[in-house]
Amino acid sequence: MPDALAQRRAERARSRTAEADSRAACLSLSVKCAAICSATADACLREETDDDLSTCIRLALDCADICGAAASVLSRHAIGDDDAIQPMLEAAADACAACASECEKRALTHEQCRLCAEVCRRCERACRSLPTAS
Repeated sequence: MPDALAQRRAERARSRTAEADSRAACLSLSVKCAAICSATADACLREETDDDLSTCIRLALDCADICGAAASVLSRHAIGDDDAIQPMLEAAADACAACASECEKRALTHEQCRLCAEVCRRCERACRSLPTAS
């Protein structure tokens, strides 16, 4: 019986470690996404073009704010304290998806948009893959 108990404890410890690793990756990507989205909005504002970039700028700023807030919430809450985390992760994933879709339209002609779309897609996947985001 003690071996079975020890085995269950070890399994729980591995599970919590995996969740902590996933959470850390999501936190890191949320911070990175917030930064690149802010930089993308700034780059779009400096762009001298006839294209209307207002949607791209708005979505990038929204994504930056939401991912920044998600990172703050993730950094404060313990594993298992999902009430505040789940809605933040869902909002961040949705904001990332919207921003990435808009940036992908300009990815071939604007390097900053290509980078932003790539990071947004990675952040979206990380937010959706956490166990609390189900």
